[in-house]
Amino acid sequence: MEYSAGICDVAVIGAGHAGIEAALASARLGLDTVIFTMNLDSLGNMPCNPAIGGTAKGHLVRELSALGGEMPAAADRACIQYRMLNLGKGPAVWSLRAQADRREYQRVMKGTLERQERLRLVQAEICSVRTVDGRVSAVVTRSGAVWSCSAAVICTGTYLHGRTIVGDVTEESGPDGMHASGPLADCLRRLGLSLRRFKTGTPPRINARSVDFSKMELQPGDSEPEPFTFDGETPPENRAVCWLTWTNERTHEIIRANMHRSPLYNGTIDGVGPRYCPSIETKLVAFPDKKRHQLFIEPMGLGTEELYIQGLSSSLPEDVQTDMVHSIAGLEHAVIQRYAYAIEYDCVDPTQLRPTLEVKKVPGLYGAGQFNGSSGYEEAAVQGFVAGVNAALKILGRDPLILDRAGSYIGTLIDDLVTLGTNEPYRMMTSRSEYRLCLRQDNADIRLVPTGHALGLISDERYERVLKKYDLVKGEIARLEGIFVPPTAELNAFLESHGQPPISTGVSLASLIRRPRLGYAMTAPFDLDRPALSRAAAQEVELELKYAGYIEKQQRQINEFRRMESRRIPPDIDYGSIQGLRLEAREKLSALRPETLGQATRISGVSPSDAAALMIYLGK
Repeated sequence: MEYSAGICDVAVIGAGHAGIEAALASARLGLDTVIFTMNLDSLGNMPCNPAIGGTAKGHLVRELSALGGEMPAAADRACIQYRMLNLGKGPAVWSLRAQADRREYQRVMKGTLERQERLRLVQAEICSVRTVDGRVSAVVTRSGAVWSCSAAVICTGTYLHGRTIVGDVTEESGPDGMHASGPLADCLRRLGLSLRRFKTGTPPRINARSVDFSKMELQPGDSEPEPFTFDGETPPENRAVCWLTWTNERTHEIIRANMHRSPLYNGTIDGVGPRYCPSIETKLVAFPDKKRHQLFIEPMGLGTEELYIQGLSSSLPEDVQTDMVHSIAGLEHAVIQRYAYAIEYDCVDPTQLRPTLEVKKVPGLYGAGQFNGSSGYEEAAVQGFVAGVNAALKILGRDPLILDRAGSYIGTLIDDLVTLGTNEPYRMMTSRSEYRLCLRQDNADIRLVPTGHALGLISDERYERVLKKYDLVKGEIARLEGIFVPPTAELNAFLESHGQPPISTGVSLASLIRRPRLGYAMTAPFDLDRPALSRAAAQEVELELKYAGYIEKQQRQINEFRRMESRRIPPDIDYGSIQGLRLEAREKLSALRPETLGQATRISGVSPSDAAALMIYLGK
């Protein structure tokens, strides 16, 4: 029997990483917000790897920090080991990754939500979204509670018609044995949304007391760890280590001998799995000649002996998993506490969403996270933030937040999803950004803090600190360009010791820093008037000097991109009437309804000649 449970502005469905950011952003913008979860104990859960960040994902978290999101601050309070990845490569791909205490992260996030003004937590399953005149009007729980609302954000993760698979054992379930959700997916189909079936997986978890670490390679954290937050309110501290081991021929023999029992290859699993985080079975099929595969042994937290085997995702039967694990160096006697499983779930075709993440067919309905076809906690969190912000801004009558791909990885992620779509769980990578040299993780503050401040989610004090930091950077670069040092014996000895040719005339300090194998800190002995800069500011000085030419070239590309993005396309445009458009382009453009000329050019099936025809038409 239904009853009226209350009224709110924004209803957030799901309290995973997307739902948390959506609810906090909405409430912090002044909207009365309710976040629903089927189990409060699963709030902020990490059912897969207990880590935040990674290649490109660390960029997303840093950008979220700059905008005013919560994941970066929670990570700095709950993470136990920090490593900056890819330091042997260029700065565009440096990415921070931190091992998290899984339960501490949940505790931090739950407390943050509970203390947030204008936000209520409700343990309930949402079974339907109701509309009036096609717009969102209410959400309804399984018990019949009707919550009136002006907007709803769907952040259902892997729960929609969730099904876990281990060998020939299947169960209607969400992650970690939680209940799956079925009615909501059926409701969304009735609202006209096209859903699809994706799949992801987890590896076995083992007891640390049963592991022989002497057979593994130690993986310590950074000696000077950097935080996800730019202000560093909680200085990072390495309190744990990880370990590295490998599969071997015996492991591969066990898997190959049981491939017929793998749900991935015997027809049990229908969903499409992630290409860039495959199961161990898929790795053997895709790379049959590879003799071994890397495995990282990672702690689940400080208060548990449970370890996560990163790289060993599987859905093989339990007896095969046991043999497989015991064939690995250091794990010969490992006690498996949780067996690996695959999980299938429903998600939306993201091309049905606007760049604001609002559903085109249902005004007031937004999607975020794995519901949108992405994978990963970080991808979910940033989408949740954008969806929550836009739900709030629409109710407030303010302009929407649309981040473009030339200004952030978040913009790249969302543009890829809503413009190109995805036929597999989408994962963010640095290679997906054509402007990655300008979108480094270190400069996310100057790129996006102004946006967060304009939204009202970044304080005046923090905004001023960022402006002051980059004023110092700009001034120091100018100073270094104008100071010349003479060719002393001491300087030439220094240059030769670092493989650099000596100088015979005076050179600027800036030109010295630009030389290979030299840097800002190394040249300090020859710069007696150097000001005291923070570590972050000094890094900016060095990177801006060393890559100035490349950055300038990429900035010109960004300017051209934004020129195209500024050409708006009327929402009611009749593509069938535009002369010069091929049939395929007309069909694709009519179906996806791009909002800008730039977005139209990125649609698969729209050729340069189609873009030219569209540009001429818009010019008229």
